Amino acid sequence: MLKKVFLIIIIFLIYPLNLSANEKNLIIAQLLEVNNFNFDFEQASNEKKETGNCILVFDSQLKCNYNDDKQKEIIINNQTLVVLHKRYDKKYFYPIKNSPFSKILNKKELIQLISEADITIGENISLTYENESKVLVFFDKKSYDFKGWSIIDNFNNEILFSINIKSINGNYDPGIFKIPSIN
Repeated sequence: MLKKVFLIIIIFLIYPLNLSANEKNLIIAQLLEVNNFNFDFEQASNEKKETGNCILVFDSQLKCNYNDDKQKEIIINNQTLVVLHKRYDKKYFYPIKNSPFSKILNKKELIQLISEADITIGENISLTYENESKVLVFFDKKSYDFKGWSIIDNFNNEILFSINIKSINGNYDPGIFKIPSIN
């Protein structure tokens, strides 16, 4: 009888580990099929909410147009992030080499992050990875689609970026990811 109780306890302890590993494998399998996607977003940081639309192309290309009066645009191409305020003709350049963006926008590094992350299954699947900084990545619990991320930026602000995928594996002109000149 004691052996049966012990066996049942072991099964209940091991089952969640297998479920977590299976969820990670399903997320990774979904990501391997995705080359790019177009999505609407809501970004929240410092009690400020912004919305817009983005195109993410693996590896390391992102272009976002914000729905604001500054005509804000973000372009990431490989290791450079540019924030444009077209209305004021302002450009701000940032390296992303050591930022959490480098892990999220590069498929190989994102898959590595998923493999190493702690997993929580709630309304969405949340994967937490801590190294130099804390990164949370969210996936839909039913479709395993990418749902967003939460990171700490270079100025120590928490940024929650929620996404709603509109299309997957579309055709995009590579020129839209061209980094503008500094002048």
